[in-house]
Amino acid sequence: MLTLKKEKTEISHNTGKKIGYVRVSDTDQSENLQIDALKQAGCDVIYGDHGVSGSIKKRKGLDELFASLNEGDTLVVWKLDRLGRSTIHLLQLLDGLRKRNVDFQAITQGIDTTTSIGRMLYGQLAVFAEFEREQIRERTKAGMAAAKARGVHIGRPRKLTIRQIKCARCKITKNSYDINKLAVAYEVAPVTLSRALSLLNASRDSK
Repeated sequence: MLTLKKEKTEISHNTGKKIGYVRVSDTDQSENLQIDALKQAGCDVIYGDHGVSGSIKKRKGLDELFASLNEGDTLVVWKLDRLGRSTIHLLQLLDGLRKRNVDFQAITQGIDTTTSIGRMLYGQLAVFAEFEREQIRERTKAGMAAAKARGVHIGRPRKLTIRQIKCARCKITKNSYDINKLAVAYEVAPVTLSRALSLLNASRDSK
């Protein structure tokens, strides 16, 4: 991670700071082109990640940058893909900036939310971000429903198999086994065994 500060802060009509971010995915690449462009854009501070892929969401430089942002600041990048490669990740980042009242500029692509057209773009990005989140939720629900239909257990792994639960029920019913002793034998808490038996009985009664 790199952090650069300008020797002299340029006067801006924006009350916040201009904070730049640079990233190169190859350790042999240089950030100089990006840094020069960000300095020319008037950035007060520049954060960066060297040799880090844009597909990685957790990045030291990017995390520190976001932690330093305040309302009224402007995040500046040389190009949009410096923030990330994933469309949904980019949308989430930009939507997060919008909610924090932080402006955004992508120099080479002419994106600037300090302008009226740029603010309109922010609004469109928010719609797309919500659309992507809804799509993910729907796909997750559909996947869980399909898994349940195939008999796949959803959630944390079961501590007891169906065979163990049926065997425990049989022992308790026919031989009057103590549930506490059975729980010890199966290495689970008595309440876990009791709950499993109740679910098994409820499943049988519903058929």
